[in-house]
Amino acid sequence: MSHSDTPSVLFVCVHNAGRSQMAAAWLSHLAGDRIEVRSAGSAPADALNPAVVEAMAEVGIDITDQSPKILTVEAVEASDVCVTMGCGDTCPIFPGKRYLDWTLPDPAGQGVEAVRPIRDEIRTRVERLIAEIGARREA
Repeated sequence: MSHSDTPSVLFVCVHNAGRSQMAAAWLSHLAGDRIEVRSAGSAPADALNPAVVEAMAEVGIDITDQSPKILTVEAVEASDVCVTMGCGDTCPIFPGKRYLDWTLPDPAGQGVEAVRPIRDEIRTRVERLIAEIGARREA
């Protein structure tokens, strides 16, 4: 685990404007302060995808205060679990870290109708991740 007793998760996608932002928002919403959350992109966009912001608002989660962030070595080093979403080999690999690759459609250029099923799939995967992290910590 990380230096503190709180496990940490980093979500990475190319632009950090859609999938990784939704995953980070779900994890923060569902786990509260039990899990430290980060998100980043290998080539961050200038702003969040508006359809992603709208889709999250529909489920009561406001992400308007978030912005795309660049992926750094420090963010990976500080995280226990790194979840990549369609960014290929851009995430640096460190021994002792757990890496997951979630294959999800890219919401870039999509309307809110196309983003909703991606949002819901991310929620399901985040719930599973929370259960796995909780089970590992109790073991």
